[in-house]
Amino acid sequence: MRCLVKSCCGCDHSEPKIPWVKLLIAGIFAAFSEFFELVHEWRATLFGIDLNAWEIGGYAVIEYAPPVLAVMAILLGGLTTYRQGWTAVRTLNLNINALMSVAVTGAVIIGQYPEAAMVMVLFSLSESIESKALGRARNAIKQLLALSPEKATVLQSDGACVEMDIRQVPVGSRARVKPGERVALDGVIIQGQSAINQAPITGESLPVEKSVGDTVYAGTINESGSFEFEVTAAATDSTLARIIHAVEEAQGSRAPMQLFVDRFAKYYTPVVFLTAILTGLIPPLFMGSIWTESIYTALVILVIGCPCALVISTPVSIVSGMAAATRYGILVKGGIFLEQGRLLNWLAVDKTGTITHGKPHQTDFVELGDIGNDSAILLASSIAARSDHPVSKAIAKNAAEHGVTLLDVDEFTAIPGQGVSGVINGQKWHLGNHRMIEELKKCSRGLEDQILRLEQQGKTVVALIGDRVQGLFAVADTLKDSSIEAIRDLKKLGVRTMMLTGDNEHTAKAIAEQVSVDSFKGNLLPEDKLRVIEWLEDTGARVGMVGDGINDAPALARANVGFAMAGCGTDTAIETADVALMDDDLRKIPRFIRLSKSTYAILVQNISLALGVKTIFLALAFMGHATMWMSVFADVGTSLLVIGNGLRAMQK
Repeated sequence: MRCLVKSCCGCDHSEPKIPWVKLLIAGIFAAFSEFFELVHEWRATLFGIDLNAWEIGGYAVIEYAPPVLAVMAILLGGLTTYRQGWTAVRTLNLNINALMSVAVTGAVIIGQYPEAAMVMVLFSLSESIESKALGRARNAIKQLLALSPEKATVLQSDGACVEMDIRQVPVGSRARVKPGERVALDGVIIQGQSAINQAPITGESLPVEKSVGDTVYAGTINESGSFEFEVTAAATDSTLARIIHAVEEAQGSRAPMQLFVDRFAKYYTPVVFLTAILTGLIPPLFMGSIWTESIYTALVILVIGCPCALVISTPVSIVSGMAAATRYGILVKGGIFLEQGRLLNWLAVDKTGTITHGKPHQTDFVELGDIGNDSAILLASSIAARSDHPVSKAIAKNAAEHGVTLLDVDEFTAIPGQGVSGVINGQKWHLGNHRMIEELKKCSRGLEDQILRLEQQGKTVVALIGDRVQGLFAVADTLKDSSIEAIRDLKKLGVRTMMLTGDNEHTAKAIAEQVSVDSFKGNLLPEDKLRVIEWLEDTGARVGMVGDGINDAPALARANVGFAMAGCGTDTAIETADVALMDDDLRKIPRFIRLSKSTYAILVQNISLALGVKTIFLALAFMGHATMWMSVFADVGTSLLVIGNGLRAMQK
């Protein structure tokens, strides 16, 4: 895999440089070739000197200067193109270089030396500019990602601070960051606090206040205070490194429009060759035309038919669009997903951690059993502390705030869509939702009434279950303000929304009404979310899915475009999704859809422009009104136009 960032692996993939000096000299030779050709035709004099009689070493300058200068220009400006072109001809892989090589050679053979030279020089210049433009688009991504410092300040066991290469810092190390420094590795703050600029990773415009327990990312900027953090990921596994690898893989993928252009060019180039051959042979053989004129027209067709602008139109637009997305904290894993975003008409949205903050707090405890209030809380907290589910975390956090000393838990098990279980002091306990209560056959009318009362308040309820239900724990989550705005923006774009959650119907309804989604479904297991996505797709909808947990992974994989909340989402969700939102802000999805639409519009414009110009000049060529000069300027000009238009995507 090709690296984008030097600090990642020591590679240096700089932007391609245009060989200005070589091309300038080649251009001068080509210009003088044209000059001497004109002098020869006009029988002109310069400053009273009869140039037709000007000789060097007994050879007439006017006669030999045009071909000699033309060949020098061709070798200096386009030797690489020539070499690649003839290789393509020999292997019958008729590509752009083959077209130009044949056209230039033919022009030399029929004596059109100045035009042959200028065609090659301008083509080489066009190729260099195209390469640099595509490099610029890629570098827009590289500059955003080449952020991680080479070294980190690591605290040793004796308290000393040592600067170490980030690739040699093991997970679990303690690192220190001073004001103004970049964070070298991913980690969790264990001492101090600061305001951190996370814009390079998440796209957030304002610095974020961080304190003990908060996550920091490699490549972000520490703006004020000093802090120490525990390294949680090696340099090669950091969030920044994952972004780099994903972008590299994305650049190697092909969007549908790119695939179309590639397939089109595969057949287009041989057709151009065949058309040129027939144009050069049929008129002289069967219509009495002059050979040199027919061959010249055939060569003009070859130059006009060069698909430079068409081939460059898609990658420069796609890569520019991906660069713009990355700048806003949206990681797109392939051009295909950037292009498909515009087609979405349904978005399925997970609730916890996506629409809500995913950091609920315990609000109620209802004692129901015979083991006592303290024992129920102790048992539930001990089991909850082993789980990473937001509801369990809220219960465990509440216990920690009240100084509860946890018990040892054996045989801990997570039951997807229901809850968790474990063995404490030889007895098995369950901590789970209404579904789990029913599965264990511990439900009753009175219990359901109490659960319903709490759920109607928009709270999530779990029960501690032994031989009977010993207590109910109610947990409430809070909405993200950005979620309400995002749903509103999606509606303006014509995208309908459906909230999917494992929570009960009452909690789901309360949240759904607050954010104004079009539809919602509660009490869903991971496979249920998958079936909802399949059902929507069966109706002909183009469906996006956004989530942050392991339970969302099947639905993320099945959706036309899967969006992961990468800030606090699980690695499974991030790896499965097609697009990662680096700061968990749903408003980035409407932005992504708008970017997809604008990028696609630019793609269509570029392809239409490339084909339209070629059609016009091919018609002029068949009518005998197009020259090789006109054709090469049309080709180069169109290439530059589509490049400039494609780079507009970076400004979106």
